[in-house]
Amino acid sequence: MADIARDDDVIEIAAPPRFGMGERVISRSVIRNDGTYTGRDIGEVLVNKGEIGYVRSIGTFLQQFYIYAVEFVDSRVQVGMRAKELCTLDHLPPEVIALLQERLGDDVARLNDLR
Repeated sequence: MADIARDDDVIEIAAPPRFGMGERVISRSVIRNDGTYTGRDIGEVLVNKGEIGYVRSIGTFLQQFYIYAVEFVDSRVQVGMRAKELCTLDHLPPEVIALLQERLGDDVARLNDLR
């Protein structure tokens, strides 16, 4: 088993969790099975980059990091993820929504899905 990579200078749990229960989030990267997801091969893709999920619970790891149990509806999986692997879709700043609206153009339905 690979060594656990720790960011020793970062203690996430000293601050409140970045995401809340039920919050809609998007995966910032591809998530592969590291051997902890039963029924799937090691290295198999569990979640694709850009997939939307919902935070179902919040735990901690190594008394240092928050781990968010995120349920991804399209993949039908629930995986534990760190905050750096996620981005909120429910609490986007107005300037980000404006930028997305520029890029999406007339596709208002997609923009409304992000609010």
